[in-house]
Amino acid sequence: MKILITGGAGFIGSSLAVDLILRGHTVRVLDNLSPQIHGDDHSVSPTFLRIKDKVELVIGDVRNREDWQKVLPEMECVVHLAAETGTGQSMYEVHHYMDANIGGTAHLLDLLDAEGGAVKKLIIASSRAIYGEGKYIDDQGNTHFPISRFEHELKQGIFNPTFNGKELQSVPTTEDSPFVPTSIYGLSKQVQEQMVLLAARTRNISAFALRYQNVYGPGQSLKNPYTGIISIFSKLLLTNKAINIFEDGEESRDFVFIDDVVEATRLAIEFKDPTVIESLNVGNGVATSVNTIAQTLKDLYGSSSELAVSGNYRLGDIRHNTADLNQIKKRLNYVSKVGIDQGLEKFANWVKTQHIRADNSYEESLNELKEKKLFK
Repeated sequence: MKILITGGAGFIGSSLAVDLILRGHTVRVLDNLSPQIHGDDHSVSPTFLRIKDKVELVIGDVRNREDWQKVLPEMECVVHLAAETGTGQSMYEVHHYMDANIGGTAHLLDLLDAEGGAVKKLIIASSRAIYGEGKYIDDQGNTHFPISRFEHELKQGIFNPTFNGKELQSVPTTEDSPFVPTSIYGLSKQVQEQMVLLAARTRNISAFALRYQNVYGPGQSLKNPYTGIISIFSKLLLTNKAINIFEDGEESRDFVFIDDVVEATRLAIEFKDPTVIESLNVGNGVATSVNTIAQTLKDLYGSSSELAVSGNYRLGDIRHNTADLNQIKKRLNYVSKVGIDQGLEKFANWVKTQHIRADNSYEESLNELKEKKLFK
């Protein structure tokens, strides 16, 4: 197939592009080579180098209609990964996030009937953030979908969502769970997903919305202070800086290795049913606490950094979220193959080959949140 990947010079996009090329597909990439991800000199960015001279690269921005007009002709499948992704940052750069994530997607859908006339399939990178807190049960086994946590409880160190004063227990979140995003980022991904699936229905083309969990692995930006905690912690550990672990450190996420994400995305691209329009979770299916991540990485790096559980919290953060993977297994025959211990070791081995320079970018990102009264 002829496949366009927006954000194809980024972490997920570059890994996917290489895999698709090896399988005989033709890949075109649209990417703005953002300094927040690639640094000031994109020519030395690991993910840029991964695709250099292997794809047709168009440097442009999904917010520009003219750039979409350059890249859509002749493409049979569009994998729309390009997006702003920082949950905390989204809370005080609202227009920017909506412009990039929703406005950029609107340009794509506007142009499907003209420049995108050959497109037969859309893949949109959705996110577990659309669920917000996700699915919980109480001590009677009743199901709950908490809207958000209460700040007065967070101040008291009550970090799990509650119902009638009692803490709830997190369970894997299924695709039929309601949308309850707790951040502007999560809301933008929800709207993106719904826009793409609606457009696919009205144009009789197939589409998958892939609700990625917390993706990590070799190639993830070590420069972006708004990226995942595995990269952030790695940089701090290798420069022997203390790690501020928020809340009590028992908050958990579904960390999914990049190879599993690439496989799931490829399976969706190559799925043969031309009428399918569906949303699927993509994850590892296992909850791992932040404390476990921090200690495992510290051991892998042999770092002397202090792991300080502070009780700090960010407004808009969720407590837990783990994906139920039964639907993607049934539809795409997807099974996560890389466990967290193996994945962290692979990631750490890659990080050790990178040039890590100490800076204050993470601390500055937290100061921004403090100024906006979003970090307590």
